[in-house]
Amino acid sequence: MDSQTFKLHGMSCAACASNIEAAIRSVPGVKTCSVNFGAEQATVAYDADRLSAADIQSAVDAVGYRAQPVDDNPLTAGDDAERRERATRHRELTHKVIFSLVISGVLMVGALPMMTGLDIPLIPDWMHNPWLQLMLTLPVMVWAGSDFFINTWKALKHHSATMDTLVAVGTGTAYLYSLFPTVYPQWFINQRLQPDVYFEIAATIVSLILLGNLLENRAKGQTSEAIRQLMGLQAKTARVIRQGETIDIPISEVVLGDIVLVRPGEKVPVDGDIIEGASTLDEAMVTGESIPVQKQVGDEVIGATLNKTGSFKFRATRVGKDTFLAQIVKLVQQAQGSKAPIQRLADRVTGWFVPAVIAIAILTFVIWFNLVGNVSIALITTVGVLILACPCALGLATPTSIMVGTGKGAENGILIKGADSLELAHKIQTIVLDKTGTVTQGKPTVTDYITIRGIANSHELPLLRFAGSLEQNSEHPLAEAIVQYAQEQGATLTAPTGFEAVAGSGVQGQVEGYRVQIGTYRWMHELGIETQRLKPEWDQLESQGKTAVWLAVAGQVEAIMGIADAVKPSSKNAIQTLQKMGLEVVMLTGDNRRTAEVIAREVNIQRVMAEVRPEQKADQVLALQQEGKLVAMVGDGINDAPALAQADVGMAIGTGTDVAIAASDITLISGDLWGIVTAIQLSRATIRNIRQNLFFAFIYNVAGIPIAAGILYPILGWLLNPIIAGAAMAFSSVSVVTNALRLRNFRPKTQT
Repeated sequence: MDSQTFKLHGMSCAACASNIEAAIRSVPGVKTCSVNFGAEQATVAYDADRLSAADIQSAVDAVGYRAQPVDDNPLTAGDDAERRERATRHRELTHKVIFSLVISGVLMVGALPMMTGLDIPLIPDWMHNPWLQLMLTLPVMVWAGSDFFINTWKALKHHSATMDTLVAVGTGTAYLYSLFPTVYPQWFINQRLQPDVYFEIAATIVSLILLGNLLENRAKGQTSEAIRQLMGLQAKTARVIRQGETIDIPISEVVLGDIVLVRPGEKVPVDGDIIEGASTLDEAMVTGESIPVQKQVGDEVIGATLNKTGSFKFRATRVGKDTFLAQIVKLVQQAQGSKAPIQRLADRVTGWFVPAVIAIAILTFVIWFNLVGNVSIALITTVGVLILACPCALGLATPTSIMVGTGKGAENGILIKGADSLELAHKIQTIVLDKTGTVTQGKPTVTDYITIRGIANSHELPLLRFAGSLEQNSEHPLAEAIVQYAQEQGATLTAPTGFEAVAGSGVQGQVEGYRVQIGTYRWMHELGIETQRLKPEWDQLESQGKTAVWLAVAGQVEAIMGIADAVKPSSKNAIQTLQKMGLEVVMLTGDNRRTAEVIAREVNIQRVMAEVRPEQKADQVLALQQEGKLVAMVGDGINDAPALAQADVGMAIGTGTDVAIAASDITLISGDLWGIVTAIQLSRATIRNIRQNLFFAFIYNVAGIPIAAGILYPILGWLLNPIIAGAAMAFSSVSVVTNALRLRNFRPKTQT
């Protein structure tokens, strides 16, 4: 099963998107298709053995539009070309708008006496001439408004209708009707009819709708700003070392295994592992983490991050479309091109919207002509209905908000795979947090260091040197924690001799001529080493769920160390914020209950599921769902993947495994639990924005069409001028997009 994204050209409204989607779905071998009017994209999953991307392009061409496959490397997918195309369209629309508005202004002045019924001396008689008005309107219709008529013809050839159809029929009707009293005024006089013309209506409506298209084109371009900013993060060149020479090459020419040199102030060009040197990197642009990160030999570096201090060399491990930045951009593009469930209603409406409006317009003309026998009233109401109705607002209501929302997520280190996940996140009732690596750091660290003489201070440093020196020969995770702690405290480690690891007990050896032993309480007793002096401290550490390790030098206990998987600094605050938002927070872990409850108390979690085997985690999530709750699962390990998939919304810690990330709906790149808070806040803000858009779009059409049809005329004697209807239609789409753009002001709740 292959998947391909296509850039679509020629769409003017949501009805166009429906037509394209129906055409693609009808191609044998197409499994799924989602056409996004706001993003101007189609995402298609198809059987590559039965058809190719060219076949899908042909299906789109057949219904009067154009589809262009998008490069699978999102960083080289032609964003500049798209911006140039949009700029060209903007210039073209600007010229047409200026020209048509000037002509419309002249026509409106000339039509004032007829519209007001007054003799206005300041307006010369020649401006009333219908032949002049006809000739002035002609270039507006033929040149400025040509797209409306061309697109209508294309749609009719394929037995469909779009917003352009409504505009073309409405303005065309006003123009053609005005043509008859201009050419044959005597016939109207003989029929005791006023030979009125409505050229100004046709020209002004075209002008106003073009103005709306111009503003909409500009606003829609801003919805993809987040992707353009992400693309702009990447470096343009890379300094690589090949055959002993240092050369600068375009980033596209970097290959796997290249040795890349990065100096202070430069961007890391691609992903890789440091092989020489050390530095501090600012990763905020791709992870959302504002604190610079220390990097040394063996650490991974991410392309597009900024090197702050030292120089280093790294070996390229991911280039091109496989880089972390490229994957972020691709995920954001996929999310922006996807559809939220809330959009289904709008899609159903737009499917029958245009034919229904045409039917209403015809019915309006028939009713008014039969009721009052006045062609002018019948014409004005009919044209008003055709012009005011707008499926664009409905079609743009959801995708524009989704595009901006997912872009804001990426800016804050949150990757949302689909619009359905973004929508569902605001309904979450229960959040299940995996303990290790999610609530906690995911690796053991020394939390307590107590010596015979009390809490450690500077004169106890030789003990840390002994402990770190001995443990550096061990591969045990606890040994790594002791070595790291000793180094952080400034201890200079030396090589031990006679090193021996005693399975299940500890390690021993000679350090600087001293016999050093590090291990369990039980082992100390087996060795006959006195432990009574630190027994109360050991009991306290054990009661806290920590692992207590004993340090003996020359057969005498000198210190104990408490080792635990420390809670992340932000976890408690983030969890409390989630609880204040009305969410139930549950901790799920395979650890023993005592350790789990100690961690739970520290972060204020009341409900704990402990001693759960990996294969049982998904069952625990299912049990919560069976309680009638909408559940989000947050985890980072391979054993979390089934639970992430089972949950209504799976959130993976971005610092975790690729398997967990692949099984999730939302990825928190920085690994900080505040990402959950931000994701839910963003979901709530986006859905609120979508509902506002849909409300205004539906109300606009539900209230506007009856008014345009003249429902108020029998009561107030007032008809909606088609020019006002045109202005309302033009700005309805603009207002929806503008409202969606307010999401760019979204600011996540900060830590307190």
